[in-house]
Amino acid sequence: MRIARTMLAGRPEFIVGDKPGTWAALSALNLAYPDTRSLIEDFDRLRSRFPGKAPTLDIADEELLNPVVRPGKILAVGLNYASHAKETGATPPEKPLIFAKYPSSLNGPFADVMIGPPVTEQADYESELAVIIGNPAKRIRREEAGSHVFAYAVANDVSARDAQKSDGQFSRSKSADTFCPIGPWLTTAEEVTNPYDLEVTSRVNGELRQNGSTADMLFDVSELISYLSTTITLEAGDVILTGTPPGVGLGFTPPRFLQPSDVVECAITGLGTIRNRFVAA
Repeated sequence: MRIARTMLAGRPEFIVGDKPGTWAALSALNLAYPDTRSLIEDFDRLRSRFPGKAPTLDIADEELLNPVVRPGKILAVGLNYASHAKETGATPPEKPLIFAKYPSSLNGPFADVMIGPPVTEQADYESELAVIIGNPAKRIRREEAGSHVFAYAVANDVSARDAQKSDGQFSRSKSADTFCPIGPWLTTAEEVTNPYDLEVTSRVNGELRQNGSTADMLFDVSELISYLSTTITLEAGDVILTGTPPGVGLGFTPPRFLQPSDVVECAITGLGTIRNRFVAA
């Protein structure tokens, strides 16, 4: 199943579908949720009512909004691809490098991203697999981790490289408003047969920049969930950004940072494409 959000009758609403471009409004199923966590916690009831007699909605991808509403936390993983670590001049970590990306940075899959002064003059893109937690997880083993995944999505972990360098840590450089486009929808875990071998790409103004695979992660999805849950309780609706493959702007000589009017497309096999224009703040 796919879960998305769009504007219906002047207000944002969750919609669900099982085919590209074909959706049903949850209000037509007599369901409504204020946030993604509430939807996840009531998902068995939702699934039992779908498709029911809900009328079909034909909604273009560009009409979709951010499908992740008020998550408790966004946890991100740095340098999770050895080749990405190499291109940035860093040493691949021996254990997951975790940082927070604040929920206020969330943005729609086709919305504008604000860059330039005073935000950043070194904006960069990072196409990533996003994992949305379903069942709460606390100190779980790697082999149990899959049962705690609710869905997957595409994300762009937009980064301010100048702030990253000056601050010496990632929080501010990763958490500016609009710096976390995600979507275009949530694909529930049972629809993703092998999250450990998905193609992850990005394009800037149509030019292919990143072309990697989740098979190249240093720490795969299950390892990350197990590691994080050792010290942090993962709750329904929490988001894990799993790292980015090589090809980011910082990795070029000279670096190729984003400029206002640039368009970045991030895509993952079977999960769709998000496309965002970068504009002056």
